[in-house]
Amino acid sequence: MSASGGTKAIVAALAANLAIAVAKFVAFLFSGSSSMLAESVHSVADSGNQGLLLLGGKKSQREATPQHPFGYGRERYIYAFLVSIVLFSVGGMFAVYEGYEKILHPHALEAWYWPVGVLVFAIIAEGFSFRTAIKESNESRGELTWTQFVRRAKAPELPVVLLEDLGALVGLVLALFGVGLTLATGDGVWDGIGTLCIGILLIGIAIVLAAETKSLLLGEAAGTDQVEKIKAAVVDGETVTRIIHMRTLHLGPEELLVAAKIAVQHDDTATEVANAINAAESRIREAVPIARVIYLEPDIFNEAAAATGSNPAKAPDAPETS
Repeated sequence: MSASGGTKAIVAALAANLAIAVAKFVAFLFSGSSSMLAESVHSVADSGNQGLLLLGGKKSQREATPQHPFGYGRERYIYAFLVSIVLFSVGGMFAVYEGYEKILHPHALEAWYWPVGVLVFAIIAEGFSFRTAIKESNESRGELTWTQFVRRAKAPELPVVLLEDLGALVGLVLALFGVGLTLATGDGVWDGIGTLCIGILLIGIAIVLAAETKSLLLGEAAGTDQVEKIKAAVVDGETVTRIIHMRTLHLGPEELLVAAKIAVQHDDTATEVANAINAAESRIREAVPIARVIYLEPDIFNEAAAATGSNPAKAPDAPETS
């Protein structure tokens, strides 16, 4: 997933949410609708979230230091996780509280045309932002379903924006539902119910985002396709005869660490082994360009040891052990 594509989607979402937040807050002041207040806070939270994603992308580009020798690529994961916290606390919990209060103390809406007009405008603006996120995601999604894309994407920005925009559109429909029923029945409880539903929706999305970004923070391996390409690139059939075991780890969305123990011929010279390792590293980087940090350890494969199970634990992505 390209960083430029993620940035374009973030900027589109930020522009839409800032305009919508102002419009919603004005509508709340004129109508007193709790749904509009909840949606105003939701849009403010979303705008802050997009700011966090842009900040994380900027910080992740810093050069590696002695204290952080693998660089700052995971800054993007940290700020994406912060987004889920903000969405849960500022957006979701506030809306739940506001909805609960409105159900207990309902009141009729004033100047109903303000919330209705703003909600229609907001749906159009959010639709534009959502369309941009879908377009940018399709460039890297390939044949994955949308669920698979959200779960497997190593770059967090597009999945976050996609889920935020989806939640915003559904939330706007819920707000329109609450406002519409309040106008039709004259009972402000419906406005509170719509607000409560918005809060529950945002909390659900925040939990999904937190679970996915937590997995990235803990460290995820390369995708299956990338692992197969790395395996094929390592073995040359002459000096490097097989992979004994291998580990991969994303240091950031576009930076991969590869560590493997490789089997070499027992009578190879040190020069031959060193040349074979250098050649294998070059093949890996050509096959998987994001493989930036590579450690290859030469060893002699022992079939007897492998048969008795006395070798290192087999990794999920390794076909052999020794």
